[in-house]
Amino acid sequence: MTLEQRLTRCPRAFDPDDGAMARARAPWAGGAMADLIAGAGGCSPFLKSLIERETGWLEGAVAGPEAALAALHAGLHEVPPDRIGTELRRAKGRVALLIALADLGGAWSLDEVTGHLTDFADLACELALRAALGAEIRRGKLPGMTEDDLATGAGMVVFAMGKMGARELNYSSDIDLICLFDETRFERDDFHEARASLVRATRRMSALLNDRTAEGYVFRTDLRLRPDPGVTPVCMAMAAAETYYESLGRTWERAAWIKARPAAGDAQAGARFIATLRPFVWRKHLDFAAIEDAHNMRLAIREHKGLGGAFCLEGHNIKLGRGGIREIEFFTQTRQLIAGGRDPDLRVRGTVEGLSLLAQKGWVPEAAAEGLTQNYRHHREVEHRVQMLRDAQTHLLPASKAEFDRLAAFMGCDTAGLRAAITERVDAVHDLIEGFFRQDAPGSAATEEGPEAEFDEAVIARWHGYAALRSERAQQIFKRLRPEILGRLARAANPGDALLAFDGFLRGLPAGVQVFALFEANPHLIDLLVDIVATAPALAQYLSRNASVFDAVIAGDFFADWPGRAALETELAARLAHFADYERALDEARRWHREWHFRVGVHHLRGLVGAPEAAAHYADLAAATITALWPRVGTQFAARHGPPPGRGAAVLGMGSLGAGRLHARSDLDLIVIYDGDGAEGSDGPKPLSLRPYYARLTQALITALSAPMAEGRLYEVDMRLRPSGNQGPVATSWPAFQGYQTGEAWTWEHLAMTRARVIAGEAGLGGDIEAFRTALIAEKGARDPVLRAVAEMRARVAEAKPPESRWDAKLGPGRLFDLELVGQAGNLLAGHDARDVVSGLRGAVASGWLDAAGGAALEAAYALCWRLQMVSRLLGDGALEPDRIGAAGAAFVLRETGEESMDLLERRLGDICAAAAEVIDAGLGAAGEGTGNGAR
Repeated sequence: MTLEQRLTRCPRAFDPDDGAMARARAPWAGGAMADLIAGAGGCSPFLKSLIERETGWLEGAVAGPEAALAALHAGLHEVPPDRIGTELRRAKGRVALLIALADLGGAWSLDEVTGHLTDFADLACELALRAALGAEIRRGKLPGMTEDDLATGAGMVVFAMGKMGARELNYSSDIDLICLFDETRFERDDFHEARASLVRATRRMSALLNDRTAEGYVFRTDLRLRPDPGVTPVCMAMAAAETYYESLGRTWERAAWIKARPAAGDAQAGARFIATLRPFVWRKHLDFAAIEDAHNMRLAIREHKGLGGAFCLEGHNIKLGRGGIREIEFFTQTRQLIAGGRDPDLRVRGTVEGLSLLAQKGWVPEAAAEGLTQNYRHHREVEHRVQMLRDAQTHLLPASKAEFDRLAAFMGCDTAGLRAAITERVDAVHDLIEGFFRQDAPGSAATEEGPEAEFDEAVIARWHGYAALRSERAQQIFKRLRPEILGRLARAANPGDALLAFDGFLRGLPAGVQVFALFEANPHLIDLLVDIVATAPALAQYLSRNASVFDAVIAGDFFADWPGRAALETELAARLAHFADYERALDEARRWHREWHFRVGVHHLRGLVGAPEAAAHYADLAAATITALWPRVGTQFAARHGPPPGRGAAVLGMGSLGAGRLHARSDLDLIVIYDGDGAEGSDGPKPLSLRPYYARLTQALITALSAPMAEGRLYEVDMRLRPSGNQGPVATSWPAFQGYQTGEAWTWEHLAMTRARVIAGEAGLGGDIEAFRTALIAEKGARDPVLRAVAEMRARVAEAKPPESRWDAKLGPGRLFDLELVGQAGNLLAGHDARDVVSGLRGAVASGWLDAAGGAALEAAYALCWRLQMVSRLLGDGALEPDRIGAAGAAFVLRETGEESMDLLERRLGDICAAAAEVIDAGLGAAGEGTGNGAR
């Protein structure tokens, strides 16, 4: 399609005589095409000169603009190195003319315009770099390199930064480049000679593009975005650059590398370097400290450029000034820096694309993103028109009425309408962006003397000595936060206790900037923190060591309904798949688990779920963690010792995990069963016989779950419920397990099997284990040995583990241990394949062991004790003593149990457990005096 067929708008000739002269130089043009040429030439002296110079080429180019640019690019590839500077300059004029006409006539969108400008810049850099490197190679100055290495830049990479990197070049843009080289391409002894040669090549490349000659220039080139440009060479080794960014890199440099793209040279080395910088640019936690850094950059630019005064349309800087292009770019990049470490989808280069994704992900309101996008596009069009007038790298609006009239004619509108549109859009951008960056304290209305007067001054006075407040920046942010924090602590049920708990949180923080910035940007998190420190000081201490879990709260779905085990497994598996390194994958599992574990606790603490639901959620989380980790552990192990021999292995959850009920501090009882299926050992680089293979694989799983790493540990693991306990092998073969359970196991081990559940592993083997478990339970339910075993175990535990206090929900007559033991016995007596305690208590009634009233009494005791255990484990390690948990903790306990006071609850707990103990004593009868010969 020709250019004329696509025209949708046309500038008016500000100077009719100049327009007529431009039209006359293109006698081949007629109709709308002639009007476009007259309008362009009548407004822009620069375009008029190009029309006069390139009319012959333009006649053919407008017949197919994209094809014309492609032919121009192809022709440049054939130019010899000694002519490349001249031919690039001639081509730049033609590109500038065709792109301007397609833009002015509405034939190309803004994205197409900036894309074609960037394509030419990429080509110019590539050809200039080849010419410069070729000269060094032909002179023998680049050690080890031949002309065959020019295709990969001889190890050198030119990174396009800023607008060029994002494919957003403006019409008369300069180009920001960073030049690095891969030092591994050279011998150690050749390093200094190679660097000197590449520095010369960089300077020659820059001169080919930047220097003005009789033919003009190609692109103004800026090499100052490299690390510490005042003292570093224009081309640096990648290792040196990486060291700089890791140790000294600043927030503005992180933002700059969001848009970075290898534009010329060794593209593969460039991609590797960008991947290396990923942890520097994209922090693994939400990075709200970037907000203040970006705000300070904005203020510094305004001050440096003298743009901080009152708004005036004449001479306003549409790029750097109030409500300008840079404001929108800062807004977008800052939001990307905040969340891009957690969400790779946000790691895009383009401003418009970034705004769209931020809106999709909930980081920016849809209306705000749409408004900023429209204003950004309009600002960019104005910028292009200003630059097209005289090919000047300017962003200043006209300073006189006549020049404003010229700009309005160039844009095809009236002057008053243009002025009103620009003013309205600048104001809209300014209002939105300024609100985002405003650094007023969340609690600026609070007074210093209000809440602080109610608190212990000695506690507050010691805060300045804590590690979290060591840096000046942390102190500045916390000073703004302190009135709000103290005000909310003052509204807690017991402000003194809340202050002490907050003090514990603050004391445990290793650093404060990121956390305080997070609170400042999200004041609702202060409410959550105060809830936690006032109610559950132990959880607050956990937060101080793991403050990154707050990231999950503002990720969008923290308070959504529980997704279920399957969704958790899928999510963790996807997270692990991003990490080829095994230890990094294990750390990622710990980060992921920590956030979900915190979420369950907060939902329980805030009453979004009750104790039964929270218990199921903790169990889902544990099962999903094991299920997602098990294949990763297996793959890592198989790389050294070969794939699992035979059918493989299955992981059984025992105890509370098997029953699907865990609390906030549960460890995991596991058994691993494998089936060699006739195999003698593995086949790998370091093969192992069957038993050592699965024993070491099991140990690898235990390590993956329980080893303390940089991100902590997942769970403590207990394997003592395996056959023969600690005396038996850590992994049990399938035949041995069957033989042991049918002929050697103690009755208490059959009781334990009532709660066994296959969590992960080979599906066929898992199905066989479950079928065996069901048959075993149906077979081993003879009443006398079961009741003797229950009585004996009950007596042993009572002797070895007395209750901590009258509030101990787990230990003591008629409490959790007793009730769970009776539940296991009930399931075994009834031959039920159910695993939960309530089903077991009902099985005890169904089997005739207990009567209905006794079963109901045990169910009531179990419901109360389990709720108390869940609350107790969330609040801390110690006993659930009213004096220890404080007023807020007591309110949580009472809400969970439905009681009116702690005194009434204590009385109810004692009565209900005493009644349950009487039922159990009566049910066991004389079996309680057994000698233990029924244990097998």
